[in-house]
Amino acid sequence: MYGQDIHEFIRLALQEDVGDGDHTSLATIPPFAMGRARLLVKDTGILAGVEVAQLIFAEVDPELKVEVLLQDGTAIQKGDIALTVEGSSQSILKAERLVLNCMQRMSGIATYTRSLADLITDLPCKLLDTRKTTPNFRICEKWATRIGGAVNHRYALYDMILIKDNHVDYAGGIEAALTKANAYLKETGRDLQIEIEVRNLAELDEVLRVGETQSLHRIMLDNFSFDDMREAVRRVNKKYPTEASGGINEQTIRTYAECGVDFVSVGALTHQVKSLDLSLKAW
Repeated sequence: MYGQDIHEFIRLALQEDVGDGDHTSLATIPPFAMGRARLLVKDTGILAGVEVAQLIFAEVDPELKVEVLLQDGTAIQKGDIALTVEGSSQSILKAERLVLNCMQRMSGIATYTRSLADLITDLPCKLLDTRKTTPNFRICEKWATRIGGAVNHRYALYDMILIKDNHVDYAGGIEAALTKANAYLKETGRDLQIEIEVRNLAELDEVLRVGETQSLHRIMLDNFSFDDMREAVRRVNKKYPTEASGGINEQTIRTYAECGVDFVSVGALTHQVKSLDLSLKAW
């Protein structure tokens, strides 16, 4: 799905949590004991992480039997049962915390993402996520934003050239940054899209000028006022896709989208989200 392997993520997460053994379960529960558990919903929102949970249970013990009752993307409420699992009691307990950590966080992200996506669903503008993710958990967080209705922006540094303000300043200006980026792609034979961030209308005008001779695929309009955003879209005149960014939230997203941009990116989808309350209970 992404550059990071989900199976590798699960193995490393289990290694972090289990170490040389779940000694509480090993000490208190016979190895032959069998049990079953239900994943209970204790909150309202959008469910995410069911597929991840299945992979975790399978990694811990291929003999565990999981029955999925609610799919990823389902609207949930308190009292719903997302899935059941049956098999070795020790295995269920070993998988429990990683399953819940992933599903609670992913469901919180999917819930907030859906709430923003719904605000612009009738407009020709797509909601994007960002790289503002938890280290080593990006694969699940990006997955969750997709479940919630966003479009994944670049996954990481390696799959796109995104020239931001610091790149421009370090490179010696907009023209130098774009020229060097194009030369780099030609020299290395890489086929990557180029996006550049602009901070004001003057920088936008320079990008449009330089874009006459250099390859460019998208322009990011960062922290523009609504009036300047509308003027920027007018000046671009559909020559390049445009992206609004910078502190956009539920109060402002629709107005930005109505300015005519093609994309609105929101870092808060992944860096300012409350997890949903879920639990795994024996029954």
